[in-house]
Amino acid sequence: MELDLTEEQRMLGDAVKSLLDKRYDANTRLALLESEDTVNREMWKQYAELGLLGLTFDEQYGGAGMGVGELAVVMEAFGRALVLEPFVATVVLGGALVAAAGTPEQKAAILPGVADGSTLLAFGYSERNSRWSLADLETAATPDGDTWRIDGEKIAVLGGDSADQLIVSARTPDGEVGLFLVAGSDVTRSPYRLQDGLGAADVLFAGCPAIALGSPAEGLTHIESVLDVATAALCSEAVGAMDRMLWITVDYLKTRVQFGQPISVFQALQFRAADMFVWLEQARSMSIVARLALANDDVAERRRTVQAAKIQVDMSSRRVGQEAIQLHGGIGMTMEYPVGHYVKRTAVIAKTFADTDTLVELVGAGGGLITE
Repeated sequence: MELDLTEEQRMLGDAVKSLLDKRYDANTRLALLESEDTVNREMWKQYAELGLLGLTFDEQYGGAGMGVGELAVVMEAFGRALVLEPFVATVVLGGALVAAAGTPEQKAAILPGVADGSTLLAFGYSERNSRWSLADLETAATPDGDTWRIDGEKIAVLGGDSADQLIVSARTPDGEVGLFLVAGSDVTRSPYRLQDGLGAADVLFAGCPAIALGSPAEGLTHIESVLDVATAALCSEAVGAMDRMLWITVDYLKTRVQFGQPISVFQALQFRAADMFVWLEQARSMSIVARLALANDDVAERRRTVQAAKIQVDMSSRRVGQEAIQLHGGIGMTMEYPVGHYVKRTAVIAKTFADTDTLVELVGAGGGLITE
């Protein structure tokens, strides 16, 4: 089993890091955060030119034909830079659903636009009363000749504020959970920023015209499969964010002076920084486990492993974030200083798709990771 990055993956990571180091510093991000636009269009164009927006799509649809290993590399780099653009919404969720569930005609019509940066997507699945369930839906899809009509509401739709097209889960008259394409111009949106600064929206569908994405009977299967990949991707992003929090904190300990000397000389603070490193490496290891598990053909085992990895990543990110804030003191909570922004992002990741308590229940119900 190969755990190290390939030469191609290292080159990809270096290219993404170089771009973000030059064009996405903390002040640039803060300026975007304070603006009304949730997408830096110039950076989005740069991502497209670098091939990131079509990273995992087939080459015939304008993609690079790469896999989850390369996606993990990109997500970790994005985590370090706290990228605000809707990469997860458009590529990891929306684009992946089209690639998995769409017909060849739908893939050809949508994926090239995603890859070249001209099309933004969002996936609406969460409802006010659904909690973490993917199947407990009130949104309804009604046949209308060769097309469909969608009625209902989705909340906290990541990237829903800027999406050109939305992919929506809805219940069909046959009781199936199907996936449907809806034009962004046909819905009513209530846009806002999440706690981490990413754009989102509550989206109302009132008889909106829609097209089924592939076969409605297979919608839930495709959703669960894509969310496995997305969960592993978020693990990588959280590792990138934790890595940055650790080294920002270590640098601060080396430069903050008390009693005439840097506070890094105090052994108690060294121990706490060392604990942060241990939690980071635990998360990094489980992030690799999650990525490798995606190759498992046993769906139940794959999902249980990814969920278990997410538990450790969420626990580690909470501990690393708390220590980073406490070791910085009051400055760590200010909008002008980056540490608090990393803590917000990892906290939102920990509540994406399922919270830690729910994941523990799911993994436990499946028998855990260790079997006799």
